[in-house]
Amino acid sequence: MKNTNFWIGNGLLAAALLILLFMGTLSEMLGVGAVILWMALAAAGTYFIMKS
Repeated sequence: MKNTNFWIGNGLLAAALLILLFMGTLSEMLGVGAVILWMALAAAGTYFIMKS
């Protein structure tokens, strides 16, 4: 289970990185929701890494 949480966390942080790379386009489409989505993914990724 330890290894699974680590990889889930890394996957979520990778998705957060992709959101940061496309933040300009996403903020035009989602507005403030893009930042909220980024913060939620980063927090969830950090949670899963710290849980492992």
